[in-house]
Amino acid sequence: MSEETGSAKGGFKDLKKIFGGGQSDLRQFGILFSLIAIIVLFQYLTNGLTLSSGNLINLVSQYSYILILAIGMVMVIIAGHIDLSVGSVAAFAGIVVATSMDSWHFPWPLAILFGLVVGVLIGAWQGWWVAYVGVPAFIVTLAGMLIFRGGNQVIGNANTVPVPAGFTTIGAGYLPEVGPSTGYNNLTLLLGLVIAVAVAVKEWRARRVQQHMGSARAPLWVSVLKVVLQDAVVIYATMAFAGGRTGTSFPVSGIILGVLVLFYSFVTRNSIFGRHIYAVGGNRLAAELSGVNSRRVNFLVIMNMSILASLAGMIFVARSVASGPQDGTGWELDAIAAVFIGGAAVSGGIGTVTGSIIGGLVMGVLNNGLQLLGVGSDRVQIIKGLVLLVAVGVDVWNKSQGRPSITGFLMRGRNAAARSSGETTTSPASQSSDITLNQEKVI
Repeated sequence: MSEETGSAKGGFKDLKKIFGGGQSDLRQFGILFSLIAIIVLFQYLTNGLTLSSGNLINLVSQYSYILILAIGMVMVIIAGHIDLSVGSVAAFAGIVVATSMDSWHFPWPLAILFGLVVGVLIGAWQGWWVAYVGVPAFIVTLAGMLIFRGGNQVIGNANTVPVPAGFTTIGAGYLPEVGPSTGYNNLTLLLGLVIAVAVAVKEWRARRVQQHMGSARAPLWVSVLKVVLQDAVVIYATMAFAGGRTGTSFPVSGIILGVLVLFYSFVTRNSIFGRHIYAVGGNRLAAELSGVNSRRVNFLVIMNMSILASLAGMIFVARSVASGPQDGTGWELDAIAAVFIGGAAVSGGIGTVTGSIIGGLVMGVLNNGLQLLGVGSDRVQIIKGLVLLVAVGVDVWNKSQGRPSITGFLMRGRNAAARSSGETTTSPASQSSDITLNQEKVI
């Protein structure tokens, strides 16, 4: 039978299980708490504008494409590579799709599929050089950054190409108004209700699994408090998004982002391919000796990055209502910053989709808050650079002191599942000596 820890002496340790387990401490959640602190700070400095309905809607709409890039980039970095071409690939796909609708008269749904095919072809081209020719991804994608930036300007003649109204839905659209008049967007309310129920069901299923395995469980009140806190955030956000000005609600681009986060979180945490990515990034030679096809893994992660870059480019073009020659400039830096702030390791083998989303939100909220305060773009760049340096520096220092980082927390569920099924995880993040393992990695 399972046991529930509930002694008075263990009360504080039980309370910490709200954040992931009895052995965790607050340093483990530095990046997550930094995000919360930044939100609270700007909420105060902007007199409540940061968490207003209009600003939250704008925040999701404005930064969804960067977060989509971060999803692909974290897989590339986990595998031990870097992709400098994502901004140019996004711009190239955007101009091709815009031109296909404006000059070639493609229907916009077909144009979206065409844009994804363009991403597949670009990704296959770059992945082939990396995986099968052996050229370092840094060089291949640096070349790609130049090639596809030039391609964008050749196809568009350095001009702006407009897109039709139907296409703009994926970047500037919102959940439509349906049902009776409630003063809120009903579909957004329904979406929030589904998420709130899912949070409770997930916790309930986790306790059921722990009971079935005979492992120790946190007291019931801890699980209840955890669900209450999470659902409180969900309900607050739901009411904010649903109560925006007439004609707005939760952005369609946010729906696309949410689906991608769920899908890629499952792939990286629960699929064989996801484990192979961590294995190749942690120690390629050891992974190959274990039967992992490292070439196929490298090819697929590079190709996947270009597909997501194409999607991000289309979403941006849809939001901007046109494709221009300056689209995608600097996007690769924002995506890479989000991944490293989210806890990924430069040497590969460590990182999570969830951590990258948190890192992207840190940069997005910071940028948004500074804009609300009227800070100039020059100082915004300086502050963002310092935040990136400090965030990664603190995370590295914590790990060098033997303290788990936010990545260790986010991967706990994956590692626990692997141990319970008698498997060993291939990710160095699952080991307490992750720094040592990365230092001993054979290049």
